[in-house]
Formats: sequence, C-alpha cells, structure tokens
Amino acid sequence: MPLHVTPQIEIQDWEMTEQFVRASGPGGQNVNKVSSAVELRFEAERSPALPGPVKARLRRLAGRRWTKDGAVVIQVSEERSQTRNREIARDRLAALLRAASVAPKRRVKTRVSANQKRKRVEAKKRRGEVKALRGEVEE
Repeated sequence: MPLHVTPQIEIQDWEMTEQFVRASGPGGQNVNKVSSAVELRFEAERSPALPGPVKARLRRLAGRRWTKDGAVVIQVSEERSQTRNREIARDRLAALLRAASVAPKRRVKTRVSANQKRKRVEAKKRRGEVKALRGEVEE
C-alpha cells in the first residue's frame, strides 16, 4: 500500500524495498533465529513523487542515511516483531519526507536601533566602572 506523506506527496510501493536481517544485541535465542530487523531503502533520486527542491532538502536532512546512488536507507531493530519494525521504518521515512517538504522561511535582515546601541555602550561603561573600583586600595 502506498505511503501517504502529505496531500501532494504519495510514495508508491515499487519505490521502496525492504530487507529483513537479523538484529544484533540482547534477545536470547529469538535474535539468532528470527530476521526481525528491517532495512528500508527508498530510491529518492529516481522518485517521480518528489519535486527537485524537496529532494535537495531530503539529501541534506538524511545525512549518513543518503547513499551514493541517491537512496535513503533506514534501519530499525528496536522491536522483536518484524511487522512493528517495518511500521516504525515507514513512519520514520514519512517524517523525514514531511520535514523535507517544508520550505524554510527566508530570513529578514533587521538592524539594531541607535538607541539600543547607546544603551549597550552605557551599560558596558557602568560595568567597567564597577570593575575598576575593585582594584587594590591605596593607603
């Protein structure tokens, strides 16, 4: 079933591949027998669902999870259940895509008013005078 990220972005199943591997760490015999950890791979660079700017932001947000061939790889081995790990991986991918789909606001340059500059300098002078009085006492 497709992954609904935003009303405009919907990821189809053929764009994602899942591979189940054995999880590391504690878990007793279960960890040695069952491949419960999931490795979700999303071919972001080739995805027709993502516009160019979203792909660029996704690449920056994904960091080490972005591969050389333009895929996002998410690994989850938190739960003992394979289906639960699969749900967590899909949720994480959706959250990452949602974050990448939000365009950052442009920064509006502001200036410090002359009055604020004057107040700052006066405060520094007052502080300097207080510190100057802390010197050694002359007899």
